[in-house]
Amino acid sequence: MPVKQQVPMRFYFLAIAAAMAASGLQAQNVRPVLPPVKHKTVVIAHRGDHVNFPENTLEAYNSAIKAGVDYIETDLRTTADSGQVIMHNASVDGLTNGKGKISELTFDKVRSLTIADDIHHKKCHVPSFKEVLLACRGKVNVYLDFKEADVNMTWRMIRALHMEKNIVVYANTPEQFREWKRLAPEVPMVGSVPDDVKDVASLNTFLDAYPLSVVDGSLGQYTPEMLAALKSRGVAVWLDVQDENEGPASWSKALDSGVPGMQTDHPGALTRYLTQQHRR
Repeated sequence: MPVKQQVPMRFYFLAIAAAMAASGLQAQNVRPVLPPVKHKTVVIAHRGDHVNFPENTLEAYNSAIKAGVDYIETDLRTTADSGQVIMHNASVDGLTNGKGKISELTFDKVRSLTIADDIHHKKCHVPSFKEVLLACRGKVNVYLDFKEADVNMTWRMIRALHMEKNIVVYANTPEQFREWKRLAPEVPMVGSVPDDVKDVASLNTFLDAYPLSVVDGSLGQYTPEMLAALKSRGVAVWLDVQDENEGPASWSKALDSGVPGMQTDHPGALTRYLTQQHRR
């Protein structure tokens, strides 16, 4: 996704291909089915409803759920003592009242920090992964941006809370990608198409190598022919429409291109717009 601060996965795909070939992982014919959704157009709430509430908090996620989104996007990281918490950045600086890298702080320390909600004049806290799964269970699917965590531990938590049919994973390194394919091949994976893939031939070569269920991308990244090729192969396209200019104009362009989903910074406004356009 364009907003990610760490190096997006598109720069890693050649390394992944080489590693998969070396390890004998030839999974290109396995493309897991995506979680079910109720709506015609999939809406993913980027870090929850983070325009109205602090990002990646339960308050932001609950607001997005109330808005009727199909997925909440969440960022998973690991503390020094193997706790699993939700935060986009690698450190707690700026967002919370604390300082330090999450990987160097204990779970209890991170959980003790507060996040100021200046709009509602209250304090929020850094949620645990378990809290987020419980908040979403039975209500909405989870788009897991796998920042820094243990795959085995994460997958055990997902299964223990019966969310294995309601999750997709975006891996950020080749090691993460390989480990998810090894330990949980049934999990749908999201990926970024490399910038130098600009036609159907190179797209098909790319898709032959990776069992992705979804690709992300920006408005205008794919030609109509490329979108048709993705559709014919059963690969969904969820465009990243979140930017400073996000609104009806960008949503309309995405709909006109025929993509089945969008990731947004304005979940409530987008779901209302889609309803008005009879696309919900």
